[in-house]
Amino acid sequence: MANSKNERRVISVIVMNESSVLARVTALFAGRGYNIESLTVAPIPNSNMSHITIATNGSTKVMEQITKQLHKLIPVYKVIEHEEMVEKEMVLVKFPIAENLSDISVLCAAYNGGIVNVGKEMIIAMVADEPTRIKHFIEATQRYNPSEVVRGGVVAIER
Repeated sequence: MANSKNERRVISVIVMNESSVLARVTALFAGRGYNIESLTVAPIPNSNMSHITIATNGSTKVMEQITKQLHKLIPVYKVIEHEEMVEKEMVLVKFPIAENLSDISVLCAAYNGGIVNVGKEMIIAMVADEPTRIKHFIEATQRYNPSEVVRGGVVAIER
């Protein structure tokens, strides 16, 4: 029964940096009815490859099947389902200028972040931390009346 339990999974896929690769990778998830919670894609420096990081929920059996299918795609070089990893996510939050700048700054510092821009009518803060801590940060910001929250995707690397 342990294999039927849906758990959060993070998969990294190293692919050739060419058109339609992302569509083919995501189609594997869509074809099986699984949602991608977070998707981050970036080129790998000094290569013609890209690193795709996918956060999703699924059983061990389903993730094994998706991993096998990913290996069959021609432009896929390597697939890694992370066991021990360092995982980070970024969030930008816009606050009205009327809110207390020092309180927001202290809150951001507690979550590995800070104030990145102050304008005439707004304050923009950035935090980069583990996804669960990002969730807690967003909850904590509610007392400062954020006008906009933009959450980035997860990036992960094996230890």
